[in-house]
Amino acid sequence: VQLVESGGGMVQPGGSLRLSCAASGFSFSTTSMSWVRQAPGKGPEWVATISTAGGNTYYADFVKGRFTISRDNAKNTLYLQMNSLKPEDTALYFCARGRSPIATGRGSWGQGTQVSVSP
Repeated sequence: VQLVESGGGMVQPGGSLRLSCAASGFSFSTTSMSWVRQAPGKGPEWVATISTAGGNTYYADFVKGRFTISRDNAKNTLYLQMNSLKPEDTALYFCARGRSPIATGRGSWGQGTQVSVSP
């Protein structure tokens, strides 16, 4: 099983980034997927989850209306479009298998991609 995130970087407040996660080694199209983030010195936070076919999406309140989770099952790739970024969105972002990635634990996550939001 391999999850490889990309697309992170530094951006000013109000800016946008699109994260990608390339999945391999498991049946991506039959697995719900999630994004989790962890800021320095804080515990992990669930960000969003998408169902297997992408028809159902779920978001943490602090990203609703700003972030969009999506997937391309033909490419085995998960995405997170992040708009209107805020300094408090600064964190290491992980893609993860399943609907309950924090309960499942770090073993179900990728290695992460850093997002930094500052003036």
